[in-house]
Amino acid sequence: MMDPEVSVLLHCAAWGGLLQSQVQVELSERFNRQTDAALERHIKEVWTERVSKEPWLFNGAKFRLHSFCLAYPFFSVSPKHPLCIISPKFACSDCTADRDGKLHSRKGEEENSHNTDPVTVPVQEAVGNGFQQNSPVKLNQLENGVTQQTPRTLAQASTTSNCSSSEGITPDPSSGSDESTDDGRASPVLTLYLGLTCYKDFLGTNWSYQAVELRKRGEAEFSDPLALLAQPLGVGAILCTGDGQVVLIRRSQRVAEAGGLLDIPGGHPEPKVACEGLGQNVCEEQINMAVLQQRPEAVVSEIFSSVCSEIRDEVNVPLSSLGEPVLMGVALNHTSAGRPSAEFYISCSLSSDEVRQLYWKGGAEAHESTDIVYLSRTEILQLDTHSSLWTELCPSAKGAVLLYQTMMADREKDKSRSSDSNDTITENGSR
Repeated sequence: MMDPEVSVLLHCAAWGGLLQSQVQVELSERFNRQTDAALERHIKEVWTERVSKEPWLFNGAKFRLHSFCLAYPFFSVSPKHPLCIISPKFACSDCTADRDGKLHSRKGEEENSHNTDPVTVPVQEAVGNGFQQNSPVKLNQLENGVTQQTPRTLAQASTTSNCSSSEGITPDPSSGSDESTDDGRASPVLTLYLGLTCYKDFLGTNWSYQAVELRKRGEAEFSDPLALLAQPLGVGAILCTGDGQVVLIRRSQRVAEAGGLLDIPGGHPEPKVACEGLGQNVCEEQINMAVLQQRPEAVVSEIFSSVCSEIRDEVNVPLSSLGEPVLMGVALNHTSAGRPSAEFYISCSLSSDEVRQLYWKGGAEAHESTDIVYLSRTEILQLDTHSSLWTELCPSAKGAVLLYQTMMADREKDKSRSSDSNDTITENGSR
């Protein structure tokens, strides 16, 4: 399904979705955006004009997604460096569905790989041969639309890597690399390389009328079309109620983006909250990389917990009713120059009627939406660009739906392969 407004950068189907323990971050000023005096003047001008019209705007710090590394058999990507595949022996999760269509994962078999060293593959070779399941694809390549089985990259704002999820998602926390940390936990599957940015920089780059030109400059000057862009990392959730309904909210006409359209609950992980988790009560201007680098796991915790906080504030659902967030992948919003958003699946123990009642009581951010809408899981899976409802979805919701559908497609393929295998066993008269 092709939609120029959105594409999938990374999906996690091979692992049944990723839990917090399977994700890590590397923080460095090297992952901040590039800049110069002229761009800083432009950003300041855009911000001054915007604040004069909307004096309530607040310039909060955000995390900047620079690139990522996904464990073999998939790929790692950096816009400015050769492609590298991490290839330790790998245990992935497989998935089975119950009669209600909810996904449950089971540990798969380890990959029989004896090479534990990174393997460098020329980008031209990877691109020229096309992407296959175990082949890497560079982050800054292929930019238009979504190819379900084609992972791509940040600097190209577009594609699909691999995490699994589906109507109901229960990943196997033991899946991932068979290498372990000192305390016996499995090594993380996904590494996010993060810098720092802010809302002001987003408005002056990704959301600016100069965004196209900034991408051209980034490519020409840094071999990375995203080098000059803020690229703040957002979060969003496919929130599924206890009776199988997916929650959508209609955005208020007063919000800055996509007013009147249907969206999923979401927002941004906040560096300030991560600092507070480290016992550092700093103002936005005092947030710096040195503080965050003290405990990168606090940043991972903020990424996963922030999506639950957004659900609480926007839908008024208590945190105690929410299941553990499962990362489905990362989608890119091309209406804001390829801004990335981590999309999660989260189950809710409350029924749709209970959630509706809480929503209308109003949460901390009730002013951001005007209505709550439900779609069944089947309806979500049937959405496509030809559906009348598709045009009512804002880009962030479209990205989450695409990831959800990708997870389900992967699960159905697994079921089909399992069925074919069982048929062969039966024909051979052996197990």
